[in-house]
Amino acid sequence: MQVWEYALACGAAVIGGMMNALVGGGTLITFPTLVALGVPPVAANMTNTVALCPGYFGGTWAQREGLQGQRHRLPVLLTAGALGGLGGALLLRFTSDDGLRMAVPALLAAATLLLALQPKLRGWLGRHAATAERPDAVWLAPVVGLAAVYGGFFGAGLGVMLLAVLGLGVHEPLNRSNVLKQILSLVINVVAALFFVFSGTVWWGLAGVMAVGSLLGGSLGGRLADRLNPEKFRLVVVVVGAAVAITYAVRVWF
Repeated sequence: MQVWEYALACGAAVIGGMMNALVGGGTLITFPTLVALGVPPVAANMTNTVALCPGYFGGTWAQREGLQGQRHRLPVLLTAGALGGLGGALLLRFTSDDGLRMAVPALLAAATLLLALQPKLRGWLGRHAATAERPDAVWLAPVVGLAAVYGGFFGAGLGVMLLAVLGLGVHEPLNRSNVLKQILSLVINVVAALFFVFSGTVWWGLAGVMAVGSLLGGSLGGRLADRLNPEKFRLVVVVVGAAVAITYAVRVWF
């Protein structure tokens, strides 16, 4: 693999890490980049998961003050996320390249749709969270676990999915739910990545340069999360995600 290909992967990881910290959807950038560089779908998915972990850490660390007053709910939610992430990783481990290749257009389309609908979802969840101070929903941990299964398996759109679940279940302001989303995404991806490390399928050269890029992007995005309007970033990723999903669908299904 040539230097420019590593540089391209690193650049995609910077953007992906920033997007995950701001609005989610980073995998819509990084996964297609890996496939375009010739990495088989399953290996690309595993490499992508490993590479984005530092970005989630950077984003979580930059927003850590938002966890004040929320630490009581972390043990249950993080346990549910870890178990779900491991389940999704196991599912991916036994999925063939052909099977994942057939599923990718639908997965990318679903993630892009979630991201496209995010502003309306954010507005509704923000109003919902502000209505009253109530205990966490009893269904919260199991549903987080189910979302984590998806995250361990593929991950595109996981942040948007988690934000929707948390917005309905924890009754916190949206910015505080976003911090919970960040740390849950970190745990889900780290657990899945630890499983993938021993799979023999990760492309470590690409994973290494992308890890550096995702850490930079996640840290930057986390610092800008409360000051920067992420709408332009979101719209770009939605357009790119839609184009990629359509391209994949034409190649794979027709």
